[in-house]
Amino acid sequence: MSKTDRITGYHAHIYFDAETVDQARALCEAARDRFGVIMGRVHEKCVGPHPRWSCQLAATPGQFAQLPPWLAMHREGLIVFAHPESGDELSDHRDHGIWLGTGLPLDLSIFAEG
Repeated sequence: MSKTDRITGYHAHIYFDAETVDQARALCEAARDRFGVIMGRVHEKCVGPHPRWSCQLAATPGQFAQLPPWLAMHREGLIVFAHPESGDELSDHRDHGIWLGTGLPLDLSIFAEG
């Protein structure tokens, strides 16, 4: 089995702050409506390993094929972090993530190694 065969889906996390919360919500809603991805809560606090407020978009591998290019063209300065879901959360976030915009340090201490 190849590494990509283990990917069951992807998450894209849209980062925002108090000034850009409405922009982020609109972007996530537009992605949900356009691609049928699952839109999570708009967290106005840091959640999990994420260093800023965020909203998660959960996509199938097929949906994700089109999502990053669209987000790149519509994010209007928002930072997006995307990663696969392979069952290894530490590697998914640390080794296989991609950034649209400036990469930020994640708090990976929440993932147990091994």
